Amino acid sequence: MTHDEVLDEFRAAGALLTGHFILTSGRRSPVFLQKMFVFQDPARTEKLCKALADKVKAEFGRIDVVVSPAVGGIVPGYETARHLGARAIFVEREAGQFQLRRGFEIKPDDRVLVVEDIITTGLSLRETITAIKEHPGKVVGAACLIDRSGGKADLGGVPHVALATMVIPDYAVDELPADLAAIPAIKPGSRGLAK
Repeated sequence: MTHDEVLDEFRAAGALLTGHFILTSGRRSPVFLQKMFVFQDPARTEKLCKALADKVKAEFGRIDVVVSPAVGGIVPGYETARHLGARAIFVEREAGQFQLRRGFEIKPDDRVLVVEDIITTGLSLRETITAIKEHPGKVVGAACLIDRSGGKADLGGVPHVALATMVIPDYAVDELPADLAAIPAIKPGSRGLAK
């Protein structure tokens, strides 16, 4: 899929929103990608994740396990793993830190891919990698549907692929442009869900 085809899927799903949004990182942005509007459509999700899996295969080769951060990464992680013929597991927060739970395990010879939905700062991806590095196996790379950092997110040195890469502005609260500051802010992400 091309960059424009990926964004067309988000637009068609009503998932490319404009306004004043509080991102998971706490930063503010005039654009929000509401990926759950995409993920509620299994056919659209399959199309995007199959394209991501194809890109992953070309870049990283065999993948044995896909690990995703809960909540937002679970659906694309599972669907991408399905197209890779890999197992799909996820990390979730316990005492504020991502951990493998539910009896999930990574075996010593496993080639591990971290799959995220949208990358902004790379924080969730880095936290996921930190959690799984406590287990055997080798993290060979990371993948996401959209990298909204324009490739500038700090991914801890892990190579990654994205279906689409965009530069979407985001701002610290004390650096908001006047037009954005004039709009009430909303927080549509998942980081603030009850623990």
